[in-house]
Amino acid sequence: PFTASFPRANIHELIAPDILHQIIKGTFKDHIVSWVERYIEQMYEENAPAILAEIDCRIAVAPSFPGLRRFPQGHGFKQWTGNDSKALMKVFLPAVVDFVPSKMTRAIAAFMDFCYIVCQSSLDEADLEALDSALKCFEVECTIFEEVGICPNGISIPRIHALQHYHQLIQQFGAPNGLCTSITESKHIDAVKKPWRKSNRHEALGQMLVTNQHLENIAYFRAKQIAKGLLNTPLVPEGVETNKALDSDVSDEDGFRDDTNLDEVEDNNNAISEAIVELAKLPSPRRLRTFAEIGNDIGHPELPDLIAQFVYQQRNPEVINIPQNCPQILEKAYSYTSAVANFYAPSDRCGVGGMQCQRIHASSSWRNGAPCYDCVFVEKDPALAGFHGLFVAQVMLFFSFSHRNVFYPCAFVQWFDVIGEHPCPHTGMWMVEPEFDEDGDRVVSVIHLDSIMRPAHLIGVYGRDPLPSNLKHTDSLSAFAAFYVNIFSDYHAFQLAF
Repeated sequence: PFTASFPRANIHELIAPDILHQIIKGTFKDHIVSWVERYIEQMYEENAPAILAEIDCRIAVAPSFPGLRRFPQGHGFKQWTGNDSKALMKVFLPAVVDFVPSKMTRAIAAFMDFCYIVCQSSLDEADLEALDSALKCFEVECTIFEEVGICPNGISIPRIHALQHYHQLIQQFGAPNGLCTSITESKHIDAVKKPWRKSNRHEALGQMLVTNQHLENIAYFRAKQIAKGLLNTPLVPEGVETNKALDSDVSDEDGFRDDTNLDEVEDNNNAISEAIVELAKLPSPRRLRTFAEIGNDIGHPELPDLIAQFVYQQRNPEVINIPQNCPQILEKAYSYTSAVANFYAPSDRCGVGGMQCQRIHASSSWRNGAPCYDCVFVEKDPALAGFHGLFVAQVMLFFSFSHRNVFYPCAFVQWFDVIGEHPCPHTGMWMVEPEFDEDGDRVVSVIHLDSIMRPAHLIGVYGRDPLPSNLKHTDSLSAFAAFYVNIFSDYHAFQLAF
């Protein structure tokens, strides 16, 4: 190139890594997804359309999760965006694992590991070693696409070849998460796409320029007023009462703030702190009830006994064998339909301090819709690394009560058992199954809210049989005998439950 004689201007060393176009859209969307489709069309021939439709159905029934886009029609949409590709990556592997060879599954899993390591906000030497290991595994396993005739002439694609240079590029430029072109593309949305939507589509360029000019003037005016200190005072003068009827977030009856309309994924700009889970500000219903009433309402009349055992354990932490007949707790409790988990996740979309906020649902009808009972990671042993130090449970109820001047925020959960002592050798994800007692009932218990770390995303182990046509994503957590613990739900889960 013309820069060959320039000092310190080797063009090959100035190319920074690009997660969006080299990994997410380049390798995953343009190649891996299309290769899998071509393999299915080649392998299953006449049954290929039915298999692809079944994969779309499996993608569509994945349980909802904060920040996870749903695909009601599968992955067959006309125009892909970067967000579409990122969202599909989270649910793609469990959907295709039963229709492709195990070597192809391992290749996809290794690529996913590589992608999620690269997307971390900070990388150390151990991460770079894991990155090299994932890339080496991908290079070995992806030869399956040559063996089955999808790439008969070998895999020689610049975007895939670029993955070999990521170790060196990370050492030169830092974590690629801060260099991704999706940062500038997000600016393109504000500068081009949104003004275009505000135009009448006829000779829109001039209208878009005027819109951007007005927005810049407003931003300049606001910055100028802030500099003068004119926007630092309350908007309502002292002595003037606001109209409480206009404040939809405050209940005159109980003084609780209704936060049920908050987004599923929220930004939290607080300083870095440990993970914490808090109950919603508004109980439902807004009155105290006895434990027997709450237990009958959720179909578990044994709830008062479980609460008595929970309080006994809290007051006697040194006791291992808890007696079955503990003193009953006579206080009443508030029940809640959700809780909010705050945890440090700088690699995901988060606040300035790196804190992310996700809502955990436990409602028989969330927003007047279907039931929503989310799963969570529960701390088992902080000394153990990864998933070995975690339990998985499904929250059926959030509630709180006070006993002897001690406040207890609690959750009533159903437990899952881990299948095996290691993750699935093909997908790399842990597998769990519902835990049952000797009578065939689900094992349930009451736990303290502080033991919950964050939401967990489970995806069913679908098997080879077609799914029922009437199965919905809201029924997915009760429709399968086993589940994958989806470590690809977000980058924090990938780092937590490895």
